[in-house]
Amino acid sequence: MARSNRFTLPSSEITPEAAFFSRRAFLKALGFAGLNAWPLLNACTNFAAEKRELGGTLVNLKTLTARKNDRYSLDRPLTDRVEAAKYNNFYEFTSGKDVWRSVERFVTRPWQVAVTGMVKKPRVFDIDELIRTMPLEERTYRHRCVEAWAMAVPWTGLPLAELVKRVEPLSGATHIRFLSFLCKDQAPNQGGLFTTELWPYHEGLTLAEATNELALLAVGVYGKELPKQHGAPIRLVTPWKYGFKGIKSIVEISFTDRQPPTFWSSLGPDEYGFWANVNPEVDHPRWSQKSERMLGTGERRPSVIFNGYGDYVAHLYRPPRLEYFY
Repeated sequence: MARSNRFTLPSSEITPEAAFFSRRAFLKALGFAGLNAWPLLNACTNFAAEKRELGGTLVNLKTLTARKNDRYSLDRPLTDRVEAAKYNNFYEFTSGKDVWRSVERFVTRPWQVAVTGMVKKPRVFDIDELIRTMPLEERTYRHRCVEAWAMAVPWTGLPLAELVKRVEPLSGATHIRFLSFLCKDQAPNQGGLFTTELWPYHEGLTLAEATNELALLAVGVYGKELPKQHGAPIRLVTPWKYGFKGIKSIVEISFTDRQPPTFWSSLGPDEYGFWANVNPEVDHPRWSQKSERMLGTGERRPSVIFNGYGDYVAHLYRPPRLEYFY
């Protein structure tokens, strides 16, 4: 295919926030841009109520109560909580990795998630209602970025399959489209990075992928609610896929009968495809995928097909066509 050049430490032993963080200047204000045409997207509300030390990244986060699910064992220690919090991709805020420096203005309460499209029971969930009424689990998962760095973290969330079951998809539904927020005064890069018409960030899964037992809607990490740089207040986690499939700060989940367009595949179709399954034998056009670098330690590990979760997901991709890995 021709290609273009466009592109374990337990939480109790983690370094305390105060030892790592200090007070820093807040971001300068940016112009209000509204919420496009999406009526249920979360309001660009007064962010003064959210003002916390250091953007609220690891400070004053609520502890979440969740059942530990030990079914998904790790082959490596957990990544240090602080290391995982200070190295992230969240292009709405910055193209750098220090996202925690740029999220002070981002308001994550109140927050709603609308479930729409081809379902019998469409509805709008308040995020706190969702957390209170859904069965939360803590799962330790490997996370693999398409940029060949990796981490291992304990997510807290609800199985996506449980949400799917509650809204009862129609028989013709084959895919789910996920949509993130649009609020340019809080997320500066939505006003100018890449092609602005592509915002808000959008992703998709097949219904079979979404109802796989591994797919998780995460509302917390390391036993506490999600920090903003991790995708607060709710994000998708699909550990057998590259991290860009894990859309952050979800506001809409829509059921459809066709494969939805996705942000990165629209921006760079020769480099980022719909499937994005981890495969060490299929390199990115600009770098190898044969190994990964662990956050915090810098350790190099060999990459594994489906990020080591083949026993759970390989049956979704038979016959194993090459395009399943783009």
